[in-house]
Amino acid sequence: MMTVLRPEGAETPEPPPEERKSRWNTADLRRRVLIGAIVVWAVAITVLVAVRGGGDDGTPAATAPSAVPSASDAPLTVAQIYQTLTPSVVVIETTGHDSRDRAEAGSGTGVIANADGTVLTALHVVDGAETIELTYADGTKAAAKLRSEDPSRDIAMLTPEKLPETLVPAVLGGGAAVGDDVVAIGNPLGLVFSTTSGVVSGLNRKLNGDDGGQGIEGLIQFDAAVNPGNSGGPLINDRGQVIGIVIALANPSGAGTFIGIGFAVPIGAALGGTGEGDGQSPPL
Repeated sequence: MMTVLRPEGAETPEPPPEERKSRWNTADLRRRVLIGAIVVWAVAITVLVAVRGGGDDGTPAATAPSAVPSASDAPLTVAQIYQTLTPSVVVIETTGHDSRDRAEAGSGTGVIANADGTVLTALHVVDGAETIELTYADGTKAAAKLRSEDPSRDIAMLTPEKLPETLVPAVLGGGAAVGDDVVAIGNPLGLVFSTTSGVVSGLNRKLNGDDGGQGIEGLIQFDAAVNPGNSGGPLINDRGQVIGIVIALANPSGAGTFIGIGFAVPIGAALGGTGEGDGQSPPL
């Protein structure tokens, strides 16, 4: 109950009966209506503050960020693609021993393909590795284990033992057509998180296996520059979708450096199976 204080000695005089107005127009009623409006306003403000306060300290409650990006409805620039996809790319470093029991190390690229942190890469990047270490874009490092492999497509999936504070899976999907703009992000020659751009140069290419072994068919040919260390990295269209996994380049001299022809496994094929096969891993 609210009480209106008046100065001492100030009393409301009793109006003469003959001049009495309708009770809806009296000063007392108007004061009561005004007081009621003030009470309602004060309660409403109190409720609004309580709802929006988010805690005892009055700090607004934080909204958890979404970790999954969406494909763009409009074409993106190379810079925008790089900014969007880099958090989904990882550096892969391996250690092991060669056939003569000599210590060796390797590196490649992977892409976060699932909200559980699964990393998609090229099988030859991790094939035979004794240790696998991932480095995320925020600098977080984590050991990883081989989860599954598909030698017929040179594709592997890795399970990390630790995830970064903010996990950003890539958007997978989208078809490719000759002439489409594409971007590759990877770690060529140890230059981490490098990006290059080009176009789709051809489709349904076949890469012959070593020593006459079974080759890999249905590949995307592209001309965005890739070099050793790019293997396992994403090939991305201009909507920010990963349309392929980079596995090889072509160089008749055998030098292993880029001369304008790279190959990627279409993302549908890369996700399509994990069965055993006898395909040979192309060098990259």
